[in-house]
Amino acid sequence: MTEELFATDAYLRSFEAAITEVDREAGRVALARTAFYPGGGGQPHDLGTLDWGSGPVAVTKVKREAGRIWHWLDSAYLPAAGTGLAGEIDWSRRHLLMRTHTALHVLCGVVWSEFAIPVTGGNMEPGSGRLDFPLESISAELGKRLETRINDELAAARAVVVEFLGRDAADADPALIRTAANLIPREIDPLRVIDIVGLDKQADGGTHVASTAEVGAVRVTGTESKGKGNKRVRIQVVDAHS
Repeated sequence: MTEELFATDAYLRSFEAAITEVDREAGRVALARTAFYPGGGGQPHDLGTLDWGSGPVAVTKVKREAGRIWHWLDSAYLPAAGTGLAGEIDWSRRHLLMRTHTALHVLCGVVWSEFAIPVTGGNMEPGSGRLDFPLESISAELGKRLETRINDELAAARAVVVEFLGRDAADADPALIRTAANLIPREIDPLRVIDIVGLDKQADGGTHVASTAEVGAVRVTGTESKGKGNKRVRIQVVDAHS
């Protein structure tokens, strides 16, 4: 099992680890510990480099498989299992994804507060993302209202807290029940929970900033109907290049 450093410290940019397995055919290595997020929940995997003494090598893909986190490398040569190395995250990209992910959770909280409906799907790239909701209708006017509400919540500088809750406690938490955490397989225990204090609480494996103020500001860039009872809201982090 790979120790998932990103799960407890999203701000960790560099780390040291040992290679535990090598898959030469696929051009990838598994590590004993990693700060690279492997993707999931709509958040893309991290990029960055690994260096085992011959200079940094680009990590082009990261994925979790059966408890291991594999790192695909842009190198014809792969070192042996047991080799120590240093990892470095592409921080500008990661931090923008953290801001984007937290902004999407704020959107979830705002929609819940107005309509008492959960999110049904979503996806993101650095600086932009979208969420789907079982709304009966949607309009540009609603998009502008959501944008105002989101930015008010961001400016409120709400704390974003990572918690690990046992399944019994999680299944009894009304905030988590309404985000369908009870549908997550029982063998996942404890659940990692992201709590935007006073606004939104979800079981979530991704990386987030520590305060909504760190997101900056958001613009709603589109509202779409994807069919009956399925409406999409697109957002962008306005100062995505700062």
